Amino acid sequence: MKALFIGDLMGDPGFKAVKRAFNSLKEQKREFDFVIANVENAADGFGVKKATLDDLKKFDFDCMTSGNHIWDRPDIYKFINEEPTLIRPANYPPGNPGFGWQIFETDDNLKVAVINLQGRIFMQQVDCPFQEADKILEQIGDECKIIIVDFHAEATSEKQAMAWYLDGRVSAVIGTHTHVQTADQRILPNGTGMITDVGMCGSYDSVIGMEVDDALFRLLKSRPNRLKIATKNVKFSGLELEIDDITGKCKDLNRIFIDTD
Repeated sequence: MKALFIGDLMGDPGFKAVKRAFNSLKEQKREFDFVIANVENAADGFGVKKATLDDLKKFDFDCMTSGNHIWDRPDIYKFINEEPTLIRPANYPPGNPGFGWQIFETDDNLKVAVINLQGRIFMQQVDCPFQEADKILEQIGDECKIIIVDFHAEATSEKQAMAWYLDGRVSAVIGTHTHVQTADQRILPNGTGMITDVGMCGSYDSVIGMEVDDALFRLLKSRPNRLKIATKNVKFSGLELEIDDITGKCKDLNRIFIDTD
């Protein structure tokens, strides 16, 4: 199976990047059986609104993952329970709405599990992502071998630790949240593909997708201000994976970085 994981989609520039990158990949005849996109910043850089979700559905993503910003828009509580293709970190305390993981089926009748987890280092203290991963994998059991984890975390160390912890038990551990694509993609000894961060789809004349002046104001003045999404020098960032249909082990993975301006 060939899968594509799309890095954090940042507002309208992110939509633009994905649309143009899809056209470019199609021209190169690079096709995918399963497409995942992290969309927690799709609504102008903060969360997901219903109208935003309707626009995202036009891309026909097989699964949309998220992270801590999924809760930024009040809209989310109105529809997240009715949207099984949109998942949020599974290790939020019990009682929160939404789905933390799901099993999907490709056109070729392959089952694919996608798990969303959130880190705790330098982030809000949620339940242990390592223990939550164990619980979910026990529930999945033998139902499917192809399992992809979006680990939404700040610290490089925590992301690498999760990949090693799950090596041989999942197909891939893909880091999101920091918006900067890392060059450490590899396949671990027991067959799990990993990358510390898949990157961002959005403006690269920015501070992780936001206007430079707005970010500098916060850093220099130590006062809150509204961050506006940047729009220049738009690029697409993602990861393509080849996964064995039978064993679920990662056979190959490559970073994708496309200038879409």
